[in-house]
Amino acid sequence: MLAMQHNNSSVTTPLPFFNDTPGVKKVEALASNATRPQNNPTSAVLTMTLGILFNVVALIILAKAYNRFRRRTKATFLLFASSLVATDLAGHVILGALVLRRYSAGNGSATNPVSVFQNASTNPDGSCLFLGSCMVFFGLCPLFLGCAMAAERCLGITRPLLHARLVTMARTKMALALIWLLALCVALLPFFSLGAYTYQYPGTWCFIRVMEGTRATDLAFVTLFSGLALSSLASAFVCNTVSGITLVRARLKKRLCSRRGSGGSQDTEMVVQLVGIMVTSCICWSPLLVLGLISATKSYSGFPAGDRDTYSSLMVIGVRMATCNQILDPWVYILLRRAVLRKIYRITKRKASFRGSTFRSIRWDVSSFQSSEKKNSVGKI
Repeated sequence: MLAMQHNNSSVTTPLPFFNDTPGVKKVEALASNATRPQNNPTSAVLTMTLGILFNVVALIILAKAYNRFRRRTKATFLLFASSLVATDLAGHVILGALVLRRYSAGNGSATNPVSVFQNASTNPDGSCLFLGSCMVFFGLCPLFLGCAMAAERCLGITRPLLHARLVTMARTKMALALIWLLALCVALLPFFSLGAYTYQYPGTWCFIRVMEGTRATDLAFVTLFSGLALSSLASAFVCNTVSGITLVRARLKKRLCSRRGSGGSQDTEMVVQLVGIMVTSCICWSPLLVLGLISATKSYSGFPAGDRDTYSSLMVIGVRMATCNQILDPWVYILLRRAVLRKIYRITKRKASFRGSTFRSIRWDVSSFQSSEKKNSVGKI
C-alpha cells in the first residue's frame, strides 16, 4: 500500500465536508485561497518502490529459509510468513497503482477541487469501489494471518504432540485459503447493500462511508471491520504472550529435553518475529480502526460543530499509518533473524567486555598508582 499524504501536502487547511447550505460559498472561498497540489509524484513513486523492494527481499529470505529447514513446524511457520509478505506485496502494488492514478488524475484536473471532491464523495465510481474493497481486503488479510501464525506457534510450543497431529501442510494451505476467502467476503459486503465505499478527504483514497451521510448499514459494516481486525490483534497478543511465558519458564526451569533443546532457538526466533509483527500491526492499524469506528458513530448521530474537520484530518493520519504496515512488515523478517540477532548479541557482548576490561585496567592503574605513592611516602619517613 502507498502512503497517501502526497496529494494534500501543500494544502494548509483541511476542507470541511458540506451539504447544499449557505456556507458553501465560504467553503469555496477557502478552497480558492488554498494552495493547489503540485504535480510532483516523485516521493510517492519512491515510497512505492522502496515498499516493493523490501517485500521482495523478505520473500527471498523466506524462500531460502524454507528450502533450508525441512522441519514441519518451521515449514508451516514459513508458509504463513511467506503468504503474509506476498499479500503485503500485492496490496502495496495494487493500492499504490490505484492511488497514483487517482493522484495524477486529480492533479491534472483544472476544476474546483471542492466541487470535484463533493461529487466524488457522493457518487463514487467503479475505481473507488475497487479501491475501497482492496483497502478492506488487504487490511484484514495481514491481521488474520498474524493471528493464525500466533495461534499456530502457541499450539506448537504449549502442546507439541497435539500440534504434530493436527497441523499439516495441507491443512495449513486450507487455512490460508479460508483466511483469504473470509477477508474477501467482508470486502464484498457493500456490493450486497451492507455498507458503502466512498472517497475520503482529500479524494485520493476510498474507504467505508464514515464521515458523510453515514447510515445504519455503514455503521454495522465499519463495526464488523474494526471488530474483526481488533479481535485479531487481541488474539495474537494473547497467543504470543502465552508462547513467550512458556519459553521463558522452560528455559528457567531447564526442563527442555534434547529434542526441544535443538529447536528451542527456532521457537524463540519465531516468537520474536511474531511479536514484531504484532507490535507493528497494532501501531499501524489501531488508529485507523478506532478512528473509523468513532467517526462512523459520530456521523450517524450527527457531528457537533467543528468535529467533522478534526476527524477528517485524523482519518488521513490514520490511513498514512496503516500504509506503513506493508512497508515495515518485511523488516521484521529481515532484521529479526537468528543470524542478525546473533551478530547483534556478539557485537553487544564485545562492547560490554571491552568496556569491562577498560574499566578494570583503569582500576588497576589507579590502585598501582596509590600503592606506589604509599611506598614513596614510607621511604621518605
